[in-house]
Amino acid sequence: MNKKSKEKLPVLANTWLNEKHFVLTLQLPSGYPEIVPGQFVELLVEGSPDTFLRRPISVHDVDAEKLTLDMMVKIVGAGTAKLAKLKAGDTVDVVYPLGHGFSLARAGEKVLLAGGGCGVAPMLYLSRMLKRLGADCYVAIGGKTSADILRPEVYTNLAQVAILTEDGSLGDKGMITAHRWFGEELTQFSKVYCCGPEPMMKAIGKLASEKGVHCEVSLENMMACGIGSCLCCTVSTHEGNVRACMEGPVFEVNELKDWNHNPVCHG
Repeated sequence: MNKKSKEKLPVLANTWLNEKHFVLTLQLPSGYPEIVPGQFVELLVEGSPDTFLRRPISVHDVDAEKLTLDMMVKIVGAGTAKLAKLKAGDTVDVVYPLGHGFSLARAGEKVLLAGGGCGVAPMLYLSRMLKRLGADCYVAIGGKTSADILRPEVYTNLAQVAILTEDGSLGDKGMITAHRWFGEELTQFSKVYCCGPEPMMKAIGKLASEKGVHCEVSLENMMACGIGSCLCCTVSTHEGNVRACMEGPVFEVNELKDWNHNPVCHG
């Protein structure tokens, strides 16, 4: 497991995507701990007695040359609303990197990344790392409306991109699983990576499992401590209960119990 760091990092920018989502950019120190796609950070929300627990936020992107860390954040309560008020020049107390991230494909592998709503957050750093390793990336982004499709333009030089909205307001109309990549073309991929609403991940996991395709999902459980102590993020697996903040948040889909599909051996 890579080492962790707890320190105050300067805010470089707070970029609004729409009325509910923003990208928070922090300055990393030189010699920062290795960050793996799929890992997360815990941010301390200061100055409010109602937000004493740190907020777990997935890593959106890392720029090793500029020493920047991006996090895509959705406002869901008082804590994230307070984070939304951070501005350049502020500092934020961060514990990072946390959790178990995605496994990385090898050069020449064809891989499919699926993000639903703000679940697309970890896919940018993942696709950037995969391209660097020589993998051939395909990215599917889904949402109910166009407001749920976040930053699709950042994948232009990294992957082939498909956009689907349930109301047809952007891209193709339909659920993300309606795309041909999840149908007859699914077996061309060696790996599927997925993050988003649980019903979406379960549907994609079922399709991948039926086709014998390796599928990893990033769970969005509430993680209060981020270091495995509070046990509030317990996940039921075929090997017993584990902690999403330590053994996850990324799991191979067939590890998860009660996900309505039969385990498949991928060799």
